[in-house]
Amino acid sequence: MNERPPLENLRVVDLTTFLSGPSATQLLGDLGADVVKVESLEGDSSRAIAGPKVLDESAYFLANNRNKRSIAVDLKSPDGLAVLERLIAGADVVFENFRPGVTARLGLDIEALMSEHPSLVWASISGFGQEGALRDRPAYDMVVQAESGVMSLNGHPGAPAARLGIPAGDLVAGLYAVIGVLAALRSRAATGRGRIVDVSMLRGQLAMLSYQALYAIVNNEPPAPQGAAHDSIATYRSFTGGDGRELVVTANTPRMWEALCHVLGVPELITDKRFLDAASRLVNKEALWAILEARFAERPAADWVGPLVAASVPVALVKNVLEALADARAAADGSLVEVRGEHASFDNVATPIRFVDTAEVVPAYPPALGADTVDILVGELGYSDAEVTRMITEGVVAAAGSPVETATR
Repeated sequence: MNERPPLENLRVVDLTTFLSGPSATQLLGDLGADVVKVESLEGDSSRAIAGPKVLDESAYFLANNRNKRSIAVDLKSPDGLAVLERLIAGADVVFENFRPGVTARLGLDIEALMSEHPSLVWASISGFGQEGALRDRPAYDMVVQAESGVMSLNGHPGAPAARLGIPAGDLVAGLYAVIGVLAALRSRAATGRGRIVDVSMLRGQLAMLSYQALYAIVNNEPPAPQGAAHDSIATYRSFTGGDGRELVVTANTPRMWEALCHVLGVPELITDKRFLDAASRLVNKEALWAILEARFAERPAADWVGPLVAASVPVALVKNVLEALADARAAADGSLVEVRGEHASFDNVATPIRFVDTAEVVPAYPPALGADTVDILVGELGYSDAEVTRMITEGVVAAAGSPVETATR
């Protein structure tokens, strides 16, 4: 019999907007948590992002908000703040990505809430952390890519720095926040007490520098842009086939290097004094690359893939996103999920975490703004129909559809 999803019965109050927080809370929802997305009456600002749409909804918003419920509340009103406090009272985790100080201006005292609800886990994502000289600066993905040095490593040598094509600043912060929350929940299981989890987007990007940070420290100089090569391994780079298509080869070990030479028909390179070991190949990389590029140019890129795979040399064509998604769809391995709604559906990338013998969470379509306001207020927080009708009329909360009629049912 399948086990239930691992985070089933975990209640998450999601105060986040845009991307770092919503990506994190979507992951928790994918793992079975009940995520209540608390939005302003205007909604998460990412609902208005221009670009592709599904029906009239922003694909940007839809990509990061499945498996959630939505309640629309004016948190600047006393009644709205009281609604949030009731939600928090029944929550295991509160997630927010406000700039430092915003929670206090809203009238939320985190320390007091933690004292009142000692088992609560509070997760904060900010651009630059809760303390320090940069704490009050606004930050988006590209800002922290620039501040962290990540952008300086991207792009080709001699060209301007390039933003990573994926929102790594946001997504990495979200992943670290989820790791912190899960660690805090593990601690709570032993002690009964929650934690405050503080993640900054900048710290997340600095952590992702990995060995490049130590290279810079040891050499006392900044690493150059990587382009499609590697600082330390000469045979870890892209090459261009005779049809102009690119492929990547990562021949990291002596065995892989020798196999690469045999497949390319240049076995003499194995005993060439310039290329005898990894260190000499790195010193003489320009000469080596010229030889390898000439060989790869003799055949279309795809023609090299089969022989290299057969020789156990890691290789791949450089695919565009549509090609990669088509391959994932054809593999039918769960990398993509269909997210079905009442009026529309779309395919999206699935959470990559799998559990053996565990029931999967069926992807729930991202909620309309205020879709669950009435059910949550009446069915879970104990408000009467009359109170909800009043709050809708006064603009304290909003409900999807016909608000007052929905509220009074």
